[in-house]
Amino acid sequence: MEPIIQESELPETPEPEATRRDADVTESSRANRGWWDRNADDYQIEHGTFLGDDRFVWGPEGLDEVEAELLGPPEELKGKDILEIGAGAAQCSRWLAAQGARPVALDLSHRQLQHALRIGGGVPLVEADAGALPFADGSFDLVCSAYGAMPFVADPVRVLKDVHRVLRPGGRFVFSATHPMRWAFPDEPGPEGLSVAASYFDRTPYVEQDEEGNAVYVEHHRTIGDRVRDVVAGGFRLVDLVEPEWPAWNTQEWGGWSPLRGNLIPGSAIFVCVRD
Repeated sequence: MEPIIQESELPETPEPEATRRDADVTESSRANRGWWDRNADDYQIEHGTFLGDDRFVWGPEGLDEVEAELLGPPEELKGKDILEIGAGAAQCSRWLAAQGARPVALDLSHRQLQHALRIGGGVPLVEADAGALPFADGSFDLVCSAYGAMPFVADPVRVLKDVHRVLRPGGRFVFSATHPMRWAFPDEPGPEGLSVAASYFDRTPYVEQDEEGNAVYVEHHRTIGDRVRDVVAGGFRLVDLVEPEWPAWNTQEWGGWSPLRGNLIPGSAIFVCVRD
């Protein structure tokens, strides 16, 4: 397959070692910026068709905002200022713009935003860390994040507080992340992924590291209770927690997600939070 944008000049790296160890805010941010820059091309090639160019999908189950209306009825999005965090190639923001909203797509990865430019659509793009949003207080009516930032940050309360700051009163922050239950199971789509292999209560981050022990990818585990307490500590009121069921039409595998596992255990959790 031809590369979908100009071939990256980033060097090839040896296969990293997977482990569980602590990783702070700085290490997590640096590692994940580098990982997404290196892997953005492959990600868009593998998942671009499923995600579409202007579709708002909350996770691998395929729950679509057209049906879910977690940000509100589509007709009420017109004229709203909306920030998408961890936007990738800005597919969700492009859908929001089609509803008449004024979205801004933010991502940590320069390479992911290059894909947003490749697809086009005129959505404003911002390269920044979710924990240090470069916007004035009360800039947005809504903030959303479909598997962006929240699974990868070491200090989720810091992100939630900054989102609270840039939201206007009455606004909401809706974000999806890996369902905490999934951390107890191997990340395998087949039968081998159906047996508990680790403690649900082990919050030690999943880290992939290079030969020198430097993190090149970090993902952070929070229990459901942790996520709820984080939302409250960030100044929000949790109004809904959605656990999408795997639909019959979705026959694809996405990493550890699959129809087999999706029909038995939840894969995603979507938190609907309101700034009073």
